Amino acid sequence: MKTQKKWDNLATDTAERMAAASQFIGNGKRVEPKDIVGLLEAVIRPGDRVNIEGNNQKQADFLAECLLKVDKSKIHDLHMVQSAVPLAAHLDLFEQGIAKKLDFAFGGPQAGRVAKFIKEGKLELGAIHTYLELFARYFLDLTPKVSLICAFEADREGNLYTGFNTEDTPVIVEATKFRQGIVIAQVNKIVDKLPRVDIPAGWVDAVVESPRPFFVEPLFTRDPALVTNNQILLGMLCLKGIYAEYGVQRINHGIGFLTSAIELMLPTYGEELGLKGKVCTHMILNPHPTMIPAIEEGWVDTIHCFGGELGMEKYVAARPDVFFVGPDGTLRSNRAYAQTAGHYALDMFIGGTLQIDPYGNSSTATANRVAGFGGAPNMGCDPKGRRHVTQSWLKCGQELPSMPEQIGTMPRGKRLVVQGIETFGEGRDPAFVEELDAWQLAKNAGLDLPPVMIYGDDVTHIVTEEGIAYLSRCKDMETRMAAIRAVAGFTPVGINAKPEETRRLRDAKIVMTPEDLGVDRDRATRDMLAAKNIRDLVTWSGGLYEPPARFRNW
Repeated sequence: MKTQKKWDNLATDTAERMAAASQFIGNGKRVEPKDIVGLLEAVIRPGDRVNIEGNNQKQADFLAECLLKVDKSKIHDLHMVQSAVPLAAHLDLFEQGIAKKLDFAFGGPQAGRVAKFIKEGKLELGAIHTYLELFARYFLDLTPKVSLICAFEADREGNLYTGFNTEDTPVIVEATKFRQGIVIAQVNKIVDKLPRVDIPAGWVDAVVESPRPFFVEPLFTRDPALVTNNQILLGMLCLKGIYAEYGVQRINHGIGFLTSAIELMLPTYGEELGLKGKVCTHMILNPHPTMIPAIEEGWVDTIHCFGGELGMEKYVAARPDVFFVGPDGTLRSNRAYAQTAGHYALDMFIGGTLQIDPYGNSSTATANRVAGFGGAPNMGCDPKGRRHVTQSWLKCGQELPSMPEQIGTMPRGKRLVVQGIETFGEGRDPAFVEELDAWQLAKNAGLDLPPVMIYGDDVTHIVTEEGIAYLSRCKDMETRMAAIRAVAGFTPVGINAKPEETRRLRDAKIVMTPEDLGVDRDRATRDMLAAKNIRDLVTWSGGLYEPPARFRNW
C-alpha cells in the first residue's frame, strides 16, 4: 500500500513557530520593541537561513541589533543570506556564534572585517554574488526561512509603504512568504493610512515601530570638491574616446569619483563635444546628486533607480518626467528590476575596481578587503541572452577581429564594459598586478574559484591617465596584454611595456593617449566641472536638493 506523503511540512513548521510567537503579537500584527528579542527566539531555529534586509543603503538595523541579543543556546549557526553587510551588527553575529555562514553581494564598510573573519575561521563564506544572482537564488536554493525587513510606514493592518527607498524589499518578501517563511518588518511609523501600499499585509507576519528611523547610507553622494584633476582627465578621455566614439545612450555609472566627474562634465566638456542628445539619455542609476546639472540642462530622458539617495527626495519628486515616480509623488526604486534592466538593456557599464591583472580580469575582492561585487558583474558583462540591437552595441561587436565563442560567421554585438582606474589607487597601491589577490582570498575562504568581479573577456576598454586601451579591437591575447601594459603606467604590469610595441598599438588605434585623442592635459582642471561643491548642486537644483549634514560644507 502506498504511504501517504505529507505535503505541507513547511507551512506546518511556520504555523508552529507563529503559535510560539503569538504571545508577542498584538492587534494589526504589531509587536512592541521590548518584545522583539522574544519574538525572534520564538520564530528562529538553529541553522535557519535568515535574511536581514541589508541593502546598499537602507538597513533593518533595529532588528539586526535585536538578533544580537538572543540567547545563543537557542539560536546559533545561522546561515545569513543578504545583499550587503555594511553594519557592524551584521558581522557581530558571526563573532558571537549566532551566525555561521554568509552568502552576500556587497561588503561596503565591513569589507576589511569580512576578510579578517574569513582568515580567522569565524565566517564560512558561501559565495560572493551579484545582486541579481543572489535574488535568483532566493527563489531556488537560498530561500530565507525568516526575513527581517524595513519600511518607512505600516498601517494598522500591517500593509507596508517602502517609499523613496524600496530597494530589495519586494524580492526578499516574495521569496520568503511564498515559500511559507516568516516576514518581520521594522518601520519608522505606524499610521492610519499609507500614501501607497508597496507590500500587502498578507505577506507580513509582524510589525514593530522602531525606536528610531532606520539607517540610510548616502552611498552614491560624491562631493564635487573632492574630484581631482586626474579624475577629470580620465573623464575627458572617456567622454571623447568612448562616449563620443560610440554614441552610447543607455548607460550605468558605477560608484566613484571618475563617474561623478563625467556626470559633472556633461554640461561643460560634453556640450563642447556636441554630445547632448547623443549620449547618456537613458540611465540605470541611483539619483546621484552629481547628475543634477545634466538633468537640469536636459541631457537625460529616463533614470530608473536601484535605490534612493538621502536628500534627493524633493528633487526627484519634482522631476517625474525623468524618474519613476508613483501617484503619491515619491520615487519607486527597485533593485531587482534595475539590475535586470542593467543586465539586458544597457549598452555600456563604466566603473572602477581595486585590481586588474595582465589579462584584464578585475576584482574588488582582495586578501584584506572583501568589498564584494554588487551589480557590477551583471552590468559589466556581455549578456548572451540579449537580442535587441542598438548602434553602439552593434559597433562594438563589429570591432572585434575575431570572436572565440562565435559559431560560423554569425555576427554579434557587444556591450561596452569600461574599467576606469588610476594606475595607483587607494593607499597608492598599484592597480595593475601580476596576480589578483582574489587567488589568495579563494585559498583563505576555501572557494573553488577566485572571486573575479569582471572577467577579462568582458572588458572592452581600460582607461587610465596614460590613455585608453581599446581591448575590443585586439585580435588575440598577445595584443590584448600588450594594450593593457601600455596604459598600466609604472606598475608591476606596466613596467613590462615595450615602447616599440606601444607605438604600433597607437598607430593601429588600439591604444590612444590623451595626445592621440586631442585631449589637452592642461585643461583637466576643476574649471571643467559644472558644480564645484555640494552647495553648487543645491543651487543647480533650485534648492530642492537637501544634502545630509555631513556634506554641508558651507
